[in-house]
Amino acid sequence: MVRVRELGFFTAVGTTGTAVNLATVSAVVPLGLPPLLANAVGFLLAFGWCFFGHARWTFPAERRNIGVALRRFAVLSLVGFALTEAAYAGALEWTTVDYRVSLFLVIVVLACLKLLASKHWAFAH
Repeated sequence: MVRVRELGFFTAVGTTGTAVNLATVSAVVPLGLPPLLANAVGFLLAFGWCFFGHARWTFPAERRNIGVALRRFAVLSLVGFALTEAAYAGALEWTTVDYRVSLFLVIVVLACLKLLASKHWAFAH
């Protein structure tokens, strides 16, 4: 079960990570970088922030092996990124929704799954 505190911190860290990702995409697409490649750059920047934030505030543990948590979170994040890219590519191809709105919606939907996987696997004791 996810605690209210965990949900709050997960939301705060994830929201700021999403903001980093969206800001990156919004900044570099007008410079000529394709949206899917821009999303990869945004993902890398957001990954560092999110790992730090979740390890420190969302799922803190004094005796956790940080290397194991980092590897698990990286796997979870890469799988999440692959799903995000696939859904984002579909949204870009098959809808007329703005690229920023499409990315935001995809990220929010997948965040719910990532919360559960983070708590019960990536940052598990």
